[in-house]
Amino acid sequence: MIKRIKKYSSLIRPLIILFDLIVINVVVYFFSDKQFFNLKFSIYLSIFWLLISYYTKFYNVYRYTHVLRLITLILSQFFVFLLAFFAYFTIFEEGQIVNKQSNIVFYFVSIITLFKFIFFFLLKSYRLSGNNYRNVVVFGKSKSAQNIASIFEKRQDLGYRFRGFFTDKTNVTGHSGTIEQGLDYILKEDIDEVYCEESSMSREKFKQIRIFCNKHKIDFSLVPENKAIYSKDFILEYYGTIPVLKPKQLPFERIETHILKRFFDVIFSFFVCLLILSWLLPILWIIVKLNSKGNFLFKQKRDGANGKQFYCYKIRSMKNNVLADKISTTKDDSRITSVGSFLRRTSLDELPQFFNVLKGDMSVVGPRPHMNIQTKKYLNEIDNYIIRNSVKPGITGLAQVSGYRGEVKEKSDIENRVRLDIFYIENWSFFLDIKIILQTLLSVFKEEEKAY
Repeated sequence: MIKRIKKYSSLIRPLIILFDLIVINVVVYFFSDKQFFNLKFSIYLSIFWLLISYYTKFYNVYRYTHVLRLITLILSQFFVFLLAFFAYFTIFEEGQIVNKQSNIVFYFVSIITLFKFIFFFLLKSYRLSGNNYRNVVVFGKSKSAQNIASIFEKRQDLGYRFRGFFTDKTNVTGHSGTIEQGLDYILKEDIDEVYCEESSMSREKFKQIRIFCNKHKIDFSLVPENKAIYSKDFILEYYGTIPVLKPKQLPFERIETHILKRFFDVIFSFFVCLLILSWLLPILWIIVKLNSKGNFLFKQKRDGANGKQFYCYKIRSMKNNVLADKISTTKDDSRITSVGSFLRRTSLDELPQFFNVLKGDMSVVGPRPHMNIQTKKYLNEIDNYIIRNSVKPGITGLAQVSGYRGEVKEKSDIENRVRLDIFYIENWSFFLDIKIILQTLLSVFKEEEKAY
């Protein structure tokens, strides 16, 4: 897994959110009538603040965000939040709003607004001094590409350090080299972002640059010509007056996705352990022990999110053998016990992985973790295989309910599995997880060709 050291802290936004929540609750505690301040009121304010900020995009402030955009975000956030604030008294306190309650609104609006502006301009000043920067290069030869390069050089407060302008056209003023030289330069100089103007290069070159950025975890943005048709896969942003197309955020690039998914994983797994595993595992323990010698649980190291290794638990379905970590299961495998065959067909051998989910190593739904020896092999043979490792592996997944589980007989089997895993990562939704779980439950009651 390729890891890149970022020149900015990923904790900035969570800390700002935490600060705002503290301000709201502290102000309400000290300046409101104590009869209204209670745990219910505090939870209500915090939840609605977060929900409203999600839909108004209150915290989507970037290094290129204009101050007028910041003002618009503040006005939108507080207008909707104030409605929710006063709605509390209408719903829960039968309309009892005293002057003191109205006055506290002024306090937390003023404090949060003041903090947001101070932080916004302090960060710009900090970047002007040469800190919190991102290394960028530009590919292309059009006027738009040259304009964005000029913006990076002139606007130091944006926090970009312009490192080169690359194009295969040698008659372009100020270019640093060819596209191939630019790709080599990116790796040598630790470039963070690439800006590409598509119309002045071949489709093959453009595709090469984008695949290169995906492979090496480099942010990619598109600089459009004025007459360009904007793709639904991009969102339009402005750096000053220069339009830039940025790829839309994938679901797992949003922190709220991880919070929702983890919350569901913990609740779902807890009830499975409490209501099912608490009585089923002891029964299975007796059956497995009577059937063959060996431990009840089998554990094996697998790759987790971002390549972090963890022990994946299963109910032992094979006789003890030295090839367990080297050769995956095949049809009519002599190593599988009679009870193990039933466990594997019904996927009951996977049940202990709910403990992996509670520990945080796995998710209920996600790409299935492969044996380490298989991972090393597929990393070299299958395009984009590494993308699977960007999220937690799952007990079940889209590929498994689509018929691509079990033994890999042909290269197309693993290619289709990776294709479906990447589709899941790029198109995740809570309802997609629910659908996959239901399909997994249904598959337990029907025979599957590769369920062995």
